[in-house]
Amino acid sequence: MRQGLWGLVRSGVYNRQLFRQDATAALIVSLLLIPQSLAYALLAGLPLQAGLYASILPAIVYAFFGTSGVLAVGPVAITSLLTFSALSPLALPGSDEYVLLAILLALMSGVCLLLMSALRMGFLANFLSHPVMSAFVSGAAIMILLGQLKGVTGIPVQGANLPDQLISFYYGLDQLHLKTLGIGLVFLVFLYWSRNYLVSLLKKLGFGQSNAALLARMAPLVLLVVATLAIGLSGLDEQGIKIVGKLPLQPPSIEWQSIQPATLVTLLPMAMMISLIGFAESVAIARTFAAKRRQQVNSNRELLGLGAANLVAGLSASLPVTGGLSRSVLNNDAGAITPMASLLTGLAMGLILLFFTGWLYYLPQAMLSAVIIIAVLSLIEWRQLPYLWHYSREDAWAWLVTLLGVLFLGLELGLLLGVLVSLAAWLAKNSRPHMAVVGLVPGTEHYRNVQRYKVEVHPAILSLRIDESLMFANAQEVEQQILKEVTLHSQLRHVILMGSGINHIDASGVEMLAQLNGLLDEQGVYLHLSEIKGPVLDKLKLIKFIEALSGEVFLTQHQAVQTLIKTETSKRCLIKY
Repeated sequence: MRQGLWGLVRSGVYNRQLFRQDATAALIVSLLLIPQSLAYALLAGLPLQAGLYASILPAIVYAFFGTSGVLAVGPVAITSLLTFSALSPLALPGSDEYVLLAILLALMSGVCLLLMSALRMGFLANFLSHPVMSAFVSGAAIMILLGQLKGVTGIPVQGANLPDQLISFYYGLDQLHLKTLGIGLVFLVFLYWSRNYLVSLLKKLGFGQSNAALLARMAPLVLLVVATLAIGLSGLDEQGIKIVGKLPLQPPSIEWQSIQPATLVTLLPMAMMISLIGFAESVAIARTFAAKRRQQVNSNRELLGLGAANLVAGLSASLPVTGGLSRSVLNNDAGAITPMASLLTGLAMGLILLFFTGWLYYLPQAMLSAVIIIAVLSLIEWRQLPYLWHYSREDAWAWLVTLLGVLFLGLELGLLLGVLVSLAAWLAKNSRPHMAVVGLVPGTEHYRNVQRYKVEVHPAILSLRIDESLMFANAQEVEQQILKEVTLHSQLRHVILMGSGINHIDASGVEMLAQLNGLLDEQGVYLHLSEIKGPVLDKLKLIKFIEALSGEVFLTQHQAVQTLIKTETSKRCLIKY
C-alpha cells in the first residue's frame, strides 16, 4: 500500500467491500481512542481535549500521504512523555503558555519530518538500534508509570528522572487520598485482568480468537462507561475524586506574537528527538504489518505522512503525534485494509468531539491514569538484558547504559548515551576486523579458515580473507595483521587478499593497500587480489591502484592459487593442516 489514499482512489481498485471493512475498523478504533486520547493528553500535561484534537486531523491527513493501511496515527505514550519532559521546565502544565509551546513543538516536529522526507533521510532511523530503542522505551515507561501514580493515589509525583520522582513520592505520602486509591486499584485490576485473561475467558464462552481479542481490547471503553456512570450517580466527585469535567470544543486562542526566537532554539533538540523516535516507532510498526500482508512501506513517504500529520496537529492546538502500537494492532485485527480506515477514524473522532464530550463530564481521572499505567507496563522489557548479555555483550551494555541514562539523567541524555555506546561498539568491532588464513578444502574449489577446516596450502602462497570493509577505523589494524602473518612464513612469495567480505573501501583503506603493496614489494613478495566486488574494484581502478599493484587481480581465489602455483619454478609438497 505504497501509494496512499490519493493513489488508491485514482487506481479505481477501491470498492464497497473494502469500504465496509475499513469503516468497521475505524468505528472500533475510534471507540478505543476516546480513553486513550484523553489519557495521553493528561500525560503530556495538556488540557484533555487536546488528545481528541490530536486524533482527528492528523489521522485524516496521514491517510492521504502515508503508505500503511494499518498504522493508526495519533497521540502515544512516548511522545506525550517527551512533550511533558520538554515543556514542563518552561511553563506551567495546562496553562496557555504551555499549550502554545506544545503547538510549537508539534509544528517543529512536522517541519523536521518533512525536511527529512525531502532529503530522503529515512535511513536515520537505523541509528536507533533495537537494544537502544528497547531500553529507551523501557526507561520512559518506568517514568510514565511513576508519574501516573498521582492519578490513582493522589500523591504528586514530579521530576525529570527516577531519583527526583522517588523523592517527590516519599515527601508526598501525606497527600494520599484513600478513595482515589480505592477506585484506582479497582481500575488497575480490571484493566490488567482484561488484558491478560479476558481473551481466554471469552474463548471458553464460545467466541473465536479474533472476536475474543477485539472484545478484550474494548475493555477500557466498557470501563469508561461504567466508571463515568458510577461517579455521576454516587456523587464521589464531591468527595475528592477528580473528574474530567467540561471539555471545551473550541481550541484556545493563541498569541503567536509572543513567540521568541530563543524559544524555538530551546525546543529544537526535543522536536528533532520526537521526530526521530516517532518515525522509528511508526516505521517499525508499519513494516511489521506490511510484512504479514506481503506489502511494502516506503520510509520516505512515511516521513512525509507523519510530517504532515504533525503540522496539522500543531494547527489544531494539540501535541506531537505518531503511529501507536495498540491502536494499530486493533486496526489490523478489526479488518482495516487501506488508509481509508485512518480517514474514517479521524472523521469519527470529530463527531465524538462535537456531540459526545458532554457524556465524559463525570469520567474519573484515575481511570485515565490506570489506562496509561497498564498500557506502559507491556513496554518494559526486562528480559532483554539477560537475552542480550548471552547473545551480544556490546548490545547488552548499550541497553543497560541507555536504561540507566534515561532513569538517572533524563530522556535526552539517556538516548544520546545509548546511541554513543552503540556507535562506539560498532567502531570497536570494525577496528578489529576478522581476518583468516585460508586454504583449499581437498576435492573442492572452496577456501576456508585453516583453524576450522582440514585444508591444503602452498608454502610460497599466503591467502588471507578479510571479512570487513576497509575503512579509517581498521586500516592500520589490517595492515599490521597482514605484516605479522607475513613474518611467520619464511618461504613466502605471494600474498593473496581474498576480498569477498569487503563491501566498501574508503581513502584510508586505499592508502593502506598502497603502503602494503610497497612494503611487500621491498621484501620480494607480490600482492594479489581475488574476489573483489565491483564497486570496490571500480574505486581501486579510479585512483590507478591496480596499475601500481605488484601482483594481479583474480576473479576467484581458486584461480589465483592455481595460477600462482604454476608460476612457481620450485614445486613443493602441499602442507596439510
